[in-house]
Amino acid sequence: MDKKEKKRMEVLQQKIAKLQQQLAGAKQQPDDPADIPRLEKALTDAHAELAVLKKG
Repeated sequence: MDKKEKKRMEVLQQKIAKLQQQLAGAKQQPDDPADIPRLEKALTDAHAELAVLKKG
């Protein structure tokens, strides 16, 4: 694993944490009904990309 991959994994982990917080907030206060599915998809995509990077 090179430096770029490690950095990308760090960025993805930060993005996942941020998306989880946003999703929790959106579920508590659903202002926009399209927000929750959008956040869930972004979270799924980030998890998938992270899995691919970990797999190598």
